[in-house]
Amino acid sequence: MTMALRLEPVQARAHEPTSYEEALADELEAIFGRGVHDLPGLVAALNETGVRPADGADWTEESFRAEIARLGAKEQTR
Repeated sequence: MTMALRLEPVQARAHEPTSYEEALADELEAIFGRGVHDLPGLVAALNETGVRPADGADWTEESFRAEIARLGAKEQTR
């Protein structure tokens, strides 16, 4: 008996993504699709988009790490 494997990326999601989260995810997917996989390149590419951190400033490596950590935090800590 063969079990079919399937990816369910939202299996741990506790809420529907916000429009900001969807926009950030779309931009990250596009950037990765262009072959950018290093943090400095990712930050530079994000700064070329209209998606900004909450304070509206340019992305930095520090602000990107902080935002990804915030978005990945358990629902109770949001």
